[in-house]
Amino acid sequence: MRREYARGTLAEADVDADPVVQFGRWFEQASQAGLLEPTAMTLATATPDGRPSARMVLLRGFDERGFCFYTNYESRKGAELAANPRAALVFWWDRLERQVRIEGPVAPTSRAESEAYFHSRPPGSQLGAAASPQSRVIDGRAPLERRVAELATGLTDGELPLPDFWGGYRLAHEVVEFWQGRPNRLHDRLRYRRAGEGWKIERLAP
Repeated sequence: MRREYARGTLAEADVDADPVVQFGRWFEQASQAGLLEPTAMTLATATPDGRPSARMVLLRGFDERGFCFYTNYESRKGAELAANPRAALVFWWDRLERQVRIEGPVAPTSRAESEAYFHSRPPGSQLGAAASPQSRVIDGRAPLERRVAELATGLTDGELPLPDFWGGYRLAHEVVEFWQGRPNRLHDRLRYRRAGEGWKIERLAP
């Protein structure tokens, strides 16, 4: 099962001083690499007493403010973020032999941002989000499908209102690490950390 990594290098002289700009470069390359879902990222959260959990979510935007994803606020991840509003993200782009890790505090996006994204989704996705009591135990699939049908029948103007329990989160990056696979497990790791108004770039041992 061993695999030798030899597709690229990562040097301090080649990266941007801003981790968001550097992420944008890598994300664009990942988007053009034929990956099944380049926006997929592992979201790790934890309870206040340190019990971790992780799951895959999709990146739905990033800028100097942070990295956004959307979900049910009453889900397990939502409950954990309400109690312990810090999280970590991990991207793994296998064809490029690259990984990005991001850590920082998390806060809900504005209602306007959540509404804009919710109504940009296909109608079926809107109905599914509104119908699902995410992370709760349910008695089979049939109740979900009935609830979707009820919501669809109840629409009068063709637009489903944004549920109060659904919306976005933004992780405000404090630490960003870029990882490039290299031969003999001597991988390149560059970590950005906040330093005043700018960023400090540090090389980590693989």
